[in-house]
Amino acid sequence: MPELPEVEVVRHGLQPAVTGATIDAVEVLDERSLKRHSGPAEDFIERLTGARLRGAVRRGKFLWLPIESGRADGTDAPAEALVAHLGMSGQVLLRDPAAEAAALTRIRFALTHPVHGPLRVDFVDQRIFGSMAVDALLPTRDGAAAGYGLPLASIPSQVAHIARDPLDPAFDERRFLRRLAAKRTTVKRALLDQTLVSGIGNIYADEALWAARVHYDQPTESLSTRKARELLEEVRIVLRRALDEGGTSFDAQYVNVNGASGYFSHSLRAYGQQGKPCARCERPIVREQFMNRGSHFCPRCQRIRSAATLPRIRRLRSAAE
Repeated sequence: MPELPEVEVVRHGLQPAVTGATIDAVEVLDERSLKRHSGPAEDFIERLTGARLRGAVRRGKFLWLPIESGRADGTDAPAEALVAHLGMSGQVLLRDPAAEAAALTRIRFALTHPVHGPLRVDFVDQRIFGSMAVDALLPTRDGAAAGYGLPLASIPSQVAHIARDPLDPAFDERRFLRRLAAKRTTVKRALLDQTLVSGIGNIYADEALWAARVHYDQPTESLSTRKARELLEEVRIVLRRALDEGGTSFDAQYVNVNGASGYFSHSLRAYGQQGKPCARCERPIVREQFMNRGSHFCPRCQRIRSAATLPRIRRLRSAAE
């Protein structure tokens, strides 16, 4: 599934193409891609045809394009947005209007940009786990910008429950650490909980845990505040590196708006490296079954901390707070 870096790469590519563009026509080729839209395909088409787009915004793995209010001066805050979730295999591709559509194109938009002229945006999705919808925008709870891309303090109702990601300037680190310590779960499950922290999936969780030397099944309450901060910083480092390298592409499903693959897969230390030597200790990386997927770790570098240390960790955490 595309994670924060892959979705941010798509958002960054869309931003200059959609900002100020008008949607001239919408084609819904497969209504299954509208499963999160509240009405039929006709409603989706009617609400978007003629709409002018403000830009592209992302929070976690969600992407949305705010729709201008209709005032010529653009001073009114947008009330709706076109929301996209890429699911397991979704792609948002920029195409020349005359280009042939891919076989798995589900939705197609004809746009006119005031500078770049006519262009086309195709939503391609092999497994149809992704979706698009027109959704109402709500004020953010903290009054800060909802996500990356625009300073608008409004978020789609379908995304409002998603926590901020660790790279968001408005991310509340102290609140995250408190909630992490109170989760009473295991650390990787916590990292994958999008209501706690967004944008992290299986790949980057494994990479950050390896970097921080934390076992994926370590109980969250057993992490000291220092170790939790270290893990959070490793998450940020991994996400930034993946962004610099265009995301992680293992096959043709994970591409940017121009269809190009990312190359962070060449930098992976844990995910997908089972059987290969650990870059620190040279012991083979292990893959274990976890939540219908796999967890990759070094059994020497990432050992589970003994439960006997919990009382001391709790005392240290209380002193830090």
